[in-house]
Amino acid sequence: MARRSRRRRDERPGPSGFLVVDKPSGGTSHDVVDAARRWLGTRRVGHLGTLDPLATGVLPLAVRDATKLIPFVEPGPKVYAGTIRLGAATDTYDAEGRVVRRHEGPLPDAERVREVLADFVGDIEQLPPMYSSVKHAGEPLHRLARRGEEVEREPRKVRIHSLELLDYDPPELGIRVSCSPGTYVRTLAEDLGVRLGCGAHLAGLRRSQSGPFTLDQARPLEELARAAEEGRCEAHLLSPVEVLGYPTVSLAEDDLRRVAHGAEVDAPPVAGSPPIGSRVAGLDPSGNLFAVLELRPDRRLYPLRVLGSLAPQGSL
Repeated sequence: MARRSRRRRDERPGPSGFLVVDKPSGGTSHDVVDAARRWLGTRRVGHLGTLDPLATGVLPLAVRDATKLIPFVEPGPKVYAGTIRLGAATDTYDAEGRVVRRHEGPLPDAERVREVLADFVGDIEQLPPMYSSVKHAGEPLHRLARRGEEVEREPRKVRIHSLELLDYDPPELGIRVSCSPGTYVRTLAEDLGVRLGCGAHLAGLRRSQSGPFTLDQARPLEELARAAEEGRCEAHLLSPVEVLGYPTVSLAEDDLRRVAHGAEVDAPPVAGSPPIGSRVAGLDPSGNLFAVLELRPDRRLYPLRVLGSLAPQGSL
């Protein structure tokens, strides 16, 4: 009980929203989460999909009550620019791993590389790498891999929306890939090497988009750290209303009370006249997000998630 009270005292009040970090290479996504907790004075920070230590780019974080909205954020495609090095396969499928196979012969030409890349576009199955956070019997695979263990993994279906060859200077090739959440670009590099017969691994990766979050919204760690020192870190939060992109409806005081108790309300005019079944952002009189609602067939709004006012002030 004392521990819980102390934790609450340590929480600094402030606005909620989404913070997009331009993750540098080398650190883990959890390192970034820990840094954001220090900057913002709250333990309530969660990520919307990790990046490997090698990877850089868009890492979206949910802050304070926005953590409750993570299931409502449109997953959308993820877009990466990557460098694949042909001629060597590693145990982690990337440049941080140990080389397990080398190819001494000639490397394929650009036409052959482009031809094989095209075969990956569409719905494909991937085997999660052993060095990943996927769990086996409750334990992350990467822990088993570091103990020298390898276990059976179930292949997963993912979708490659597009896969372009940007440049080819053997042994390295540059790609741009748009894919579904859950896709391992490391596995794509490994599978490409197998198909080409020369082995390959991922040498570099930068994410430019993750669902609704883009690189132009992302801020480097150094910039955010300086902003935190100056008390300006919250200014970089994106409002939940902006991120969710739902049609909005303004709720009267009586409706706010009903929604707060989990009761449905008559639908006032909704921006954009959405169809039945749509999710709607219910706003309080200040224009802040109060609840995520669903428009039911009887034209009533049913609360799916009640949060109270959590949008950053001045962001709407």
